[in-house]
Amino acid sequence: MKAIWNDTVIAKSDDTRIVENNHYFPMKDIEEAYFTGSDHSTRCAWKGKASYFHIEVDGKLNRNAAWYYPQTSYAARPIENYVAFCNGVKVTE
Repeated sequence: MKAIWNDTVIAKSDDTRIVENNHYFPMKDIEEAYFTGSDHSTRCAWKGKASYFHIEVDGKLNRNAAWYYPQTSYAARPIENYVAFCNGVKVTE
């Protein structure tokens, strides 16, 4: 699977995990140069607290376009520190 934003592959993996129709990519498979931390967070009732990344490619910033769970609940442990995408990031094979 690939995650693409602004015509650039920002993550690529053969080991994504699908939860609630979102592909979660292992942290090791994202292109770190495009990601910066965000202060934004949300909470999922069954997964836990999500942290976010901004994505920047060729000077274009996509705020809070990626999220991950640094510490999940027991039920969501398979996606702990895996990254999912929103805000126009295309995930495709």
